[in-house]
Amino acid sequence: MIRCLAVDDEMLALDLLEDNIKKVPFLELVQSCRSAPEAMEVLRNKPIDLLFLDIQMPDITGIQLLRSLHHKPMVIFTTAFSKYATEGFELDVIDYLLKPYAFERFLKAVNKAHEYMNMRDHAANQPGQREAAAAPAFLFVKADYKLYKINLKDIQYVEGLKDYVKIYAGDKPIVTQMSMKAIEEKLPSHDFIRVHRSFIVAFDKIDFIQKHMLTIGKKEIPVSEHYRDELFKIINYEKPID
Repeated sequence: MIRCLAVDDEMLALDLLEDNIKKVPFLELVQSCRSAPEAMEVLRNKPIDLLFLDIQMPDITGIQLLRSLHHKPMVIFTTAFSKYATEGFELDVIDYLLKPYAFERFLKAVNKAHEYMNMRDHAANQPGQREAAAAPAFLFVKADYKLYKINLKDIQYVEGLKDYVKIYAGDKPIVTQMSMKAIEEKLPSHDFIRVHRSFIVAFDKIDFIQKHMLTIGKKEIPVSEHYRDELFKIINYEKPID
C-alpha cells in the first residue's frame, strides 16, 4: 500500500484528487492539506510514500516545499501551469499532471509510482540485483469501470486491437484501452517477448514453435519476420526452423 498526502490550495482540485486516490486499490490517503506549511507538518509527523503536490500556492510554492525537504517521498506534481514541467523533472518527480487531467492520466502516473516503489524496495532487500529483476509481480488495468489486478505469472499472451489490448490471463480475457507499446513497457523483458505487431507472449507459456507460428494451448500465434530472429536468439536456437 502506498501512503499518500494530497496538497492543493483549491478545494475542488483537492476533492477531485481525493476521489481519484480512493479509486485506486494500492493507494491510501493519509491526509489532505490546503497549504505547504500544513503539508510540512504532516511530513514531519507521519510516514508518507507519495506526495501529490500543487505548485502555485500562497506563501510557499510546491517547488519551494519540495526543495526544503531533506527526506523526499515520491512526488507527482499537479498544476495548471506547464511552464514548471522542466523544473519539476529536474527535482526527480515521478510525474507531472497538467490540470485538468483525466482519471486515465492519473492512473498512469500512480502506476509509475507503484513500479518505482517496487523496484526501490527490491533493490534495498537484494543489493546488486539488476533493475529488471525488480519488476512488480502484477499490474493494474482499467476495464468495465474497474481496476483489475493481473498477476504477471497468469498472463499467457497479449493481443493488440488498435487502441486496445486484450490480456489473456485466467478464464476470461481482459480488454483495456492501452497501446501495445505501453503494455510492452510494463511487462518484464525476461518473461515476455513481442513476436508480432499484434502479439506479446509469455516465454513459459509457449508449447512449441514452428517457422512462422507458435502455439500456446490451443491458440496459434503468428511470428513475424521482424521479431523472428530475436525470438530464436533469446531461446538460444541459433538457426531458425526452415
